Amino acid sequence: MAEPGKDTRYRVVLGVGVGALVLDQLTKLWVMASLPYYGAVTVIPGFFDLVNIRNRGAAFGFLNRSDIEWQFWLFFAATLVSAGVIFMLARSAQRGEKLLFWGLGMVLGGAVGNLVDRIRFRAVVDFLDFYVGQWHWPAFNVADIAICCGALLVCLSMWLKGPSGRAS
Repeated sequence: MAEPGKDTRYRVVLGVGVGALVLDQLTKLWVMASLPYYGAVTVIPGFFDLVNIRNRGAAFGFLNRSDIEWQFWLFFAATLVSAGVIFMLARSAQRGEKLLFWGLGMVLGGAVGNLVDRIRFRAVVDFLDFYVGQWHWPAFNVADIAICCGALLVCLSMWLKGPSGRAS
């Protein structure tokens, strides 16, 4: 018989993950419907544009090349492995670790959001473009925000637990 409350961790991880996935996909659909491919709209002059671009690679455009196909399979496998690790971490965590479960859910939702794009377009839809002068931060999307914020929550959860493994 399952331990009472044990499944709550999976509900949180999956609920947050689905929420991040839906928000990510809705924003990407909106951008693709509102802007032409490679289009841009200035939101804050000299600082922030909405754009409609594709990234076949990973963070900061790593492996963003159209002349290779294997990066799709690399990122596909990495997402599946990440999902497995997320569920293993959730399973081994203590029940009350809400920050950890929220963080894992955000990472999961973001990873799956970008995977959906890779399957549909063989590239990820990016649309948030921050810059100062000629210096541009690589464009990103809601899935990337979820992954970064989720990783931050996971790290914060671990830091709060301290070396003893118990919440301080």
